[in-house]
Amino acid sequence: MDFLTDKNIGTMELIESIEKGLSFSTFERIVKDYHFGIQDLATAIGISQRTLTRRKAEKKLTISESDRLVSVARLLSQASELFENDKEKTLHWLNSSNRGLGGRTPLQMAQTETGLREVENLIGRLENGVFS
Repeated sequence: MDFLTDKNIGTMELIESIEKGLSFSTFERIVKDYHFGIQDLATAIGISQRTLTRRKAEKKLTISESDRLVSVARLLSQASELFENDKEKTLHWLNSSNRGLGGRTPLQMAQTETGLREVENLIGRLENGVFS
């Protein structure tokens, strides 16, 4: 399931996919599509290297990992849109200290749900020309 490119997927269908556990290939596709480091994405969704190895062998993520992956993937999509799909600029911004986030990087903030929401709020402000 590619919930990032299919705008026709409804909320209930997405929830059902999360409840079943997203496939590990979804994780890998996000890494590839966003030119993201495997360990960077794993850290952003709260998976250790050891657990990541297990999930790869199992070919499936847990419910909570799937839910976090969806949240982080949405954030990546929003950041990518902010930089007009320029992957290099997007990755630079995600990994750079940001004054609007108290000097932390967007990826550091995104490790918690509350922090992730704050990064989304910052993206919204930037899209509207409010530089903070």
